[in-house]
Amino acid sequence: MNGLRALVAFALVCACLAACDKDKGSAAAAPAISEESKQVFAQRCVACHGESGKGDGPGASAMNPKPRDYTSAEWQKSVTDDDLKQVIVKGGAAVGKSSLMPPNPDLDAKPEVVAGVVAIIRNFKK
Repeated sequence: MNGLRALVAFALVCACLAACDKDKGSAAAAPAISEESKQVFAQRCVACHGESGKGDGPGASAMNPKPRDYTSAEWQKSVTDDDLKQVIVKGGAAVGKSSLMPPNPDLDAKPEVVAGVVAIIRNFKK
């Protein structure tokens, strides 16, 4: 009976370790930020949202409403990655947001680039 208990305990430990490895795999599966994604963010987003994502880019002062502050933890919790992808590709007006957020329809054919831009936005979370 002691051998059976030891075997069950060993099996449980193995199952727990396997579950931990799956979690590590999920983190590694997060979208990579490609050079193209970084370039898209720098060329299309920084002018309004700023390099630090605070909505303080050089063009922001003339805008009403002001660009989104990506560092807001409350805002980060309120949107899904799919929400972000939609506004990036379709633009603000198409999803009920500001018409000052332009669409990027060329990125519709580049989901990996859009995922990278979303990852950049998520990395601003405090």
